[in-house]
Amino acid sequence: MRPEPFQIEIPQSQLDDLRRRLESSRWARDFGNEDWRYGTNGAYLRELVDYWLSDYDWRAQERAINTYDHFRVSIDGVPIHFVDVKSQGSRALPLILTHGWPWTFWDFEQVIGPLTDPAAHGGDPADAFDVIVPSLPGFGFSTPLEQTGINWWRTADLWNLLMRNVLGHPRFCAHGGDWGSLVTLQLGHRYPDSLHGVHITGAAPLDIFSGERPWAIGGAVESMSPDSDEREAMLAWERKFASHVAVQHLDPQTLAFALHDSPIGLCAWLLERRRSWGDCHGDVERRFSKDQLLTTTMIYWLTDSFVTSARYYQEASSHPWKPDHDRMPVVEAPTGVTLFEPDKAPGPMDWTAEYYNQTFFRVHPEGGHFAPAEEPAALVEDIREMFRSAR
Repeated sequence: MRPEPFQIEIPQSQLDDLRRRLESSRWARDFGNEDWRYGTNGAYLRELVDYWLSDYDWRAQERAINTYDHFRVSIDGVPIHFVDVKSQGSRALPLILTHGWPWTFWDFEQVIGPLTDPAAHGGDPADAFDVIVPSLPGFGFSTPLEQTGINWWRTADLWNLLMRNVLGHPRFCAHGGDWGSLVTLQLGHRYPDSLHGVHITGAAPLDIFSGERPWAIGGAVESMSPDSDEREAMLAWERKFASHVAVQHLDPQTLAFALHDSPIGLCAWLLERRRSWGDCHGDVERRFSKDQLLTTTMIYWLTDSFVTSARYYQEASSHPWKPDHDRMPVVEAPTGVTLFEPDKAPGPMDWTAEYYNQTFFRVHPEGGHFAPAEEPAALVEDIREMFRSAR
């Protein structure tokens, strides 16, 4: 399991093929959809694709991404890509950052510098971390994935091997959001002695996808009063997530044939999630620039990874999580939770204090589902505060 240096060098033939597909796209009619009620708005999507063709510069993005040290390694036959950024501090803590869907490793770009070199970003040098940012198996440059059964709790096993056996960190810190939150919590559940602690954005029990209807994520709304504010809030929250959760749990391959073949279709699917899940107030560019939106799409497109990223959902329900012990708290490693009000699920969160070995909890009034890209400064400060006691 020796990591090999890796550089992102997309062949020009792939970029030429992409341009041909964009220029010859067969556009769907869109009407009565100014408020995005039917899904991605066609007028904005055309504006974004026009920018893609005329102004977007993948080579500039590629150069920026390659300023970091990238590596690839095979762990248990699974290809893993990761960025490894060392701090100048002699007492830096190793920290692994795990993304979700439809994120990429590059969503952490704005937090890498402040975490590895806090002094250069107005922070205390004593808060430095050595930062490792992998791509989830089957996402981005952790491809091609050709094994079934690789899901979030299997990923935690891979991360433990990556940090301890490949990189030589007997104890480390871990942070994650979305799928990365579950991966990180599983590290804290299965490997507490290997962790200084874990920190997550968003909070969920580890058996969230272990039930008979894993695509039903809104909780037991049937038991709520029909006219209650609680029920309405839960239904509104569920509507933001239900479509992709259902199809990617049930029929990921069917969807993948379409989005693997159409860059505009792929862009539309990913774009709608950024607008719906980000703290955008209806304007996706309030939080994400066109370059950010397109670089995310490009990483999925150029690595042929949408299919395996979508299958990650079905692998979660086909191979449900089982606990390693029946003790409380379920997550025994010290656990920090950061929530952002616009992204937070409705209802009380006091269950986390019992379910996790919770040592840090904070709710921010602004920020959405993509914390490192939307509120990097707030996230950095919470990670620093969470792990100060570990130093």
